[in-house]
Amino acid sequence: MAKIQTPQPVRGTQDIFGEDQERFQHVVETFERVRRLYGFKGVEMPVFEPTAVFARSLGETTDVVSKEMYSFEDRGGDSLTLRPEFTAGICRAFLSNGWQQHVPLKLAAHGPLFRYERPQKGRYRQFHQLDAEIIGAGEAAADVDLLCFADQLLKDLGIDDGVTLQLNTLGDGESRDAWRDALVEHFQAHKAELSEDSQDRLERNPLRILDSKERQDRPIADAAPDIDAYLSNEAKEFFAQVTEGLDACGVAWERNSRLVRGLDYYRHTAFEFVTDRLGAQGTVLAGGRYDGLMESLGGPHTPAVGWAAGIERLGMLLDEPEAPGPDAIFIPLGDGCEAAAMKLMGELRRSGITCDMAYKGNMKKRMQKANAAGAAHVVIIGENELANGVAAVKNLATGDQREIVLDGLVEALSA
Repeated sequence: MAKIQTPQPVRGTQDIFGEDQERFQHVVETFERVRRLYGFKGVEMPVFEPTAVFARSLGETTDVVSKEMYSFEDRGGDSLTLRPEFTAGICRAFLSNGWQQHVPLKLAAHGPLFRYERPQKGRYRQFHQLDAEIIGAGEAAADVDLLCFADQLLKDLGIDDGVTLQLNTLGDGESRDAWRDALVEHFQAHKAELSEDSQDRLERNPLRILDSKERQDRPIADAAPDIDAYLSNEAKEFFAQVTEGLDACGVAWERNSRLVRGLDYYRHTAFEFVTDRLGAQGTVLAGGRYDGLMESLGGPHTPAVGWAAGIERLGMLLDEPEAPGPDAIFIPLGDGCEAAAMKLMGELRRSGITCDMAYKGNMKKRMQKANAAGAAHVVIIGENELANGVAAVKNLATGDQREIVLDGLVEALSA
């Protein structure tokens, strides 16, 4: 009989376990706690959407749509796509469910996303993100609120040291269009010197040349005109309100006039929280204002601002997480003791006391398991203890051991 070959994971996916899972869970739990402090409602989105949701919102010419989306035709002949990001799907849900009645609407989501790109440290083909959006608020105060949320999240995770908020304005539509024209003129004059990717972007998405990582592009990009020369008075005032609000809230920021969002629907505020602790993959949280996205999905003009952060990358910045051990490990010894231990563990768990059972091996091995698990106590139930209605409870930190009546275990282990 031929040997069955064990399946291997799909390239760019990961099985998250142990310390990595503890980091992952800590990021999600902290996000859930902080989003409630800021009044963000949780939302769960489908993992796949009609392909048009992303093609229309992200743009057919973007790398995500043209190269990275996992799209397929289902049995009914419809083109579907595994979500490569959250924002477009949330906007689709906002329009199709009639959530306009709730504006301004503050939404938060987290979960897996999918992009077909080259896997590398902190970047996977199935990856996970946190996402926060404020929909239906055109005021600068919404940008400030969203950035304060992000800043507190990083602080509460304990990873804000060495992380810098870089901030820019893309201006209103008039400002952005004028700047874009100036950039095209500048880059066109140096087209032959640009990398192949940047020459391609010049036709499709010229703003993205500004953050090119190609060495030959940097002198040309660095010499390009700044947005400030093209800002309208209204755009200048909006950006001033954002920066003044951040200053008032004690959120440190740095201006980066080269920070861009390449898609046409982005307006005004663009930002990234960056770190030097992850090498080339230095962005840990990023976002901006996207006042034109709803129209691309057939909806009315609806101002909005949002950000996203990679859970894996945030987890990589965490100190080694403390994985608390159980409050008690039960060691049953003898006939009927295992069933009694199971009954007692159920009572303890319903009272909020964490416990587990070491039911294999001799006494020495079971005690080793309890110590390795980081348990606070060992609860030993033998035939004599069971007959007397007691358990031997050993404190593994002090070594003290005492007999506790079975009805008093909850109180004794809660102390």
